[in-house]
Amino acid sequence: MNYKLLPASIVHSQADAAVARNFRDQSKASGLGDTNTKMAKIIVVGAGASGLMAAGQAASRGAEVFLLEKKKRPGNKIAISGKGRCNLTNTMDIDGFLEHFNRSGRFLRQPFSHFFSPQLMQFFEELGVPLISERGGRVFPASGSASDVVEAMLDWLKRCGVTLNTSIAVDRILRQNGFVTGVCCRETTFTADSVVLATGGASYPATGSTGDGYTLAQSCGHTLTPLRPALVPLLVDDPVVHTLAGLDLKNAGVRIYVNDKRKISSFGEVSFTRFGIGGPIILTHSLFIVDNIRAGKKITLSLDLKPALDDRKLDNRLLRDFEKRCHENIDSVLRGLLPREMVAASLHFCSIDGHKSAGQILSQERIRLRTWLKDFRFSISGYRPLSEAIVTAGGIKVQEIDPNTMESRKTKGLYLTGELLDIHGDTGGYNLQAAFSTGWLAGRSAASAAQSASSPT
Repeated sequence: MNYKLLPASIVHSQADAAVARNFRDQSKASGLGDTNTKMAKIIVVGAGASGLMAAGQAASRGAEVFLLEKKKRPGNKIAISGKGRCNLTNTMDIDGFLEHFNRSGRFLRQPFSHFFSPQLMQFFEELGVPLISERGGRVFPASGSASDVVEAMLDWLKRCGVTLNTSIAVDRILRQNGFVTGVCCRETTFTADSVVLATGGASYPATGSTGDGYTLAQSCGHTLTPLRPALVPLLVDDPVVHTLAGLDLKNAGVRIYVNDKRKISSFGEVSFTRFGIGGPIILTHSLFIVDNIRAGKKITLSLDLKPALDDRKLDNRLLRDFEKRCHENIDSVLRGLLPREMVAASLHFCSIDGHKSAGQILSQERIRLRTWLKDFRFSISGYRPLSEAIVTAGGIKVQEIDPNTMESRKTKGLYLTGELLDIHGDTGGYNLQAAFSTGWLAGRSAASAAQSASSPT
């Protein structure tokens, strides 16, 4: 079967019916169409990471596969992942990997046992995408370009014989007597032995992840847990904190207080934004904060700007600097201790006149400064919307999915993958690996089941 892009313009206009008829005619000719025609065995809905992997794996197992993508281009979310670099996976072992997921992440042990990071890395190397490993075990394409990953996968699908259909949204999953029978796209009905639902979550809707897959899954009997943004920047109302926008702190201690009780202590990279705070360590703990804010609790964040120094050593450092540079203004002296952008903020929060010479700083002022450097504290007022989150927390209950096949326990022949499920991991390549692993398992399982169903008895 030849790889091809079928009509990429089922649009909202009076031409819809003509486009649908034209698409149906071509679908019939290729084995996809109404119930009087020999149908494709497998339909994959969604051409993200898990959908691309599922389609290729099913086709490589001999199945006839049609991949339906509602956006004009496939792989949009892959293309922007990792700030355009695409953090594919992580070199951590399975046990360590699973610690970076929520409690539902234990479900992933089975998919990972079939297809994990070593296999994924080999897969991309064989597709001609050299990889590199960086700090924290994060794996990227050596080119630093996420688009190389998308193009390599599309070339692979072409060789596997997958038929890719773009600009086509699935409106309904068809079922009969508890078995999936196909999908509806506007006026067109596509039937199949198996359907892989790989539509993604509800974050970054411009890439196609608009949450419609949840509705499709619910229509097949599945339960949806509450959706919340995960790996999402946080809001801070303090205008002085806003003046730090664009500043990145590579090594900061982070403490999170809930109703004034310390709950989390961590360490890592922090970034200030025009609306608050982000960065890898903040994103990692953001869902904990989101859930507590949703519960009406007060959240306070404390930054230790000098985590390598205890109070005594920091005080001695300040005394030495102030004595050595006693005739210089304190704002100039502090530039040797803090990023330039933070000097004004430190003086503001410590109520110190920046034009005062270092030799004139009182002991009480030095103590306030030392305390602030170890405990820069501010309230978290909220979080950015789900549409800006890297991943979606919540989703279809994993208890309703067979982890050995990714098949629905509610509808036979329906397979669910990736971010559609109530699984989310930390930043660092964990979520993409989960998408690829579940897609790999779903595609292969769907192909085997479809072939068994069509075999003569």
